[in-house]
Amino acid sequence: MMRDLVKLCEHLGGLVGLIGLLRGTPVLHRAEAASRPPTPLVSRMRDKVRDAVVGVRRLYFNRVWKMDLGEGTVISLSAKLDKTNPRGIHIGRYTVVTFGAAILTHDYVNRVDRDVHIGDNCFIGAHSIILPGVTIGDHCIVSAASVVARNVPAGSLVAGNPARIVETNLKTTHYGVRIAREP
Repeated sequence: MMRDLVKLCEHLGGLVGLIGLLRGTPVLHRAEAASRPPTPLVSRMRDKVRDAVVGVRRLYFNRVWKMDLGEGTVISLSAKLDKTNPRGIHIGRYTVVTFGAAILTHDYVNRVDRDVHIGDNCFIGAHSIILPGVTIGDHCIVSAASVVARNVPAGSLVAGNPARIVETNLKTTHYGVRIAREP
């Protein structure tokens, strides 16, 4: 069963990337094309294959492990999602979990499983740890190497060990990209 799934993922990754590449990149006007250096074919192919692999991996987490990952959510290939209680992971739409981050849903010492909820349009920084039972609101940024042990209100930036609120009333777009404040 697992071998078949791996073969399917490999097949779809290459096929989807190739189809996306053959469909072509958007046609630019001459002025735009002249001002932008051409993207090498290898780079475009790599990006298409990566997008396909990330998409198939999200489906794998949703269908096989029954995790609740929203549309457009990106989980880095080196991020760790707790598979002891996989149904306890709930991540909103267009959220990114970057490399080395860990999302834990169980406490082995106390023998407790707790759900983790991460909202829409959030950014979870590199090597961050989200502990069991935490809820992170929409439009939040968790800085790199932060340990989130308490709930984070919507529109907050947290940093540190333990993570503390550094900034509030934060606005983000897809994948937790910050929107500049007007002066």
